[in-house]
Amino acid sequence: MSTIPATLKTKQHFEILDGMRGVAALAVVVFHFTEFLFPSYDVNFIGHGFLAVDFFFCLSGFVIGYAYDDRIGKMGVLEFFKSRIIRLHPLVILGSVLGLIGFLVDPFGGHPEAYSVGRLALIFVSSMLLIPFPAMQERYFNLFSFNAPAWSLFWEYIANIVYAFVLYRLARKYLVVLLVIAAAALSFVAFHAKILSGGWAGENFWEGGARIFYSFTAGLLVYRFNFIIKNKLGFIGLALLLLAALMMPHSKWNWLAQLLVVLFYFPLLIALGAGATLSGGLKKLCNFSGNISYPLYMTHYVGIWFFGNYVISHKPPTSQIVYIVIAGVILLVGMGYLAMVAYDIPVRKYLSGKRQQG
Repeated sequence: MSTIPATLKTKQHFEILDGMRGVAALAVVVFHFTEFLFPSYDVNFIGHGFLAVDFFFCLSGFVIGYAYDDRIGKMGVLEFFKSRIIRLHPLVILGSVLGLIGFLVDPFGGHPEAYSVGRLALIFVSSMLLIPFPAMQERYFNLFSFNAPAWSLFWEYIANIVYAFVLYRLARKYLVVLLVIAAAALSFVAFHAKILSGGWAGENFWEGGARIFYSFTAGLLVYRFNFIIKNKLGFIGLALLLLAALMMPHSKWNWLAQLLVVLFYFPLLIALGAGATLSGGLKKLCNFSGNISYPLYMTHYVGIWFFGNYVISHKPPTSQIVYIVIAGVILLVGMGYLAMVAYDIPVRKYLSGKRQQG
């Protein structure tokens, strides 16, 4: 394998990339609210919000390479998997629990009486174990009916497995070959589906594989090639550049615009984010944004189902909806923060301690 760039050996923390991850997570929350409000993505002001997942995948490839390329050989594949499970899975479980509770108590919709206890238990266990099971029509046959965003975690786990057994061993030239193949696969998906939003349901399952195949590999190569662009854009500038992609205008060439964003723009943003300097008081904001991004992403959808069912059943006026969405975003950020400090951090600390004792 090629030598890791010495400039990254210091293991500095990329605060701006953390901040951008938080911006992307917040954009996903807003996008999921607006999905129930606009009949078409064409009139949705953040109608490309689903591309935030591709940004997550690309950032993940960069971060995994940065964190593990020079030590997975020493720590071993099993320890790598343990570290990733401790990092990711507690919130997979919490998101599943919240999703089940939300489905059972939702006053605006849902019909739990239509499902046997055994059926609900099977859906719940599948969700906790990240076993795709698109079984609920009223949940649009999401791979994970109780926590829709978990589809991307399923593919994240697949990417981590492939990294541990294959990618970390490959020299850069072979990764480039894989990237070209992945780009061709993603281009095929974009052209035929006319939108790069798939991967979340049974009918578009393999589209998720194409999305992470390219973006994770691209992020890994940004690291491997030390493709870090020094700049003075700062957190605000880069956050605006990220939001520009998620809020870009729609046209008949949507699929091509989305493809170009994923193929070139997001890897460029990762390179810029890694090379940007952070000004004064924004460090705490970036740290908070990065820390809450994953808890927010994995716990927010229970509130989205409540909102969607309320909109469908009550058809509230636009003036009311605006206040509901604003309040909903604030509440979901608060719930994400509570999940982080009261559950995720303590559970991961406990599991890490047990692992060290073992």
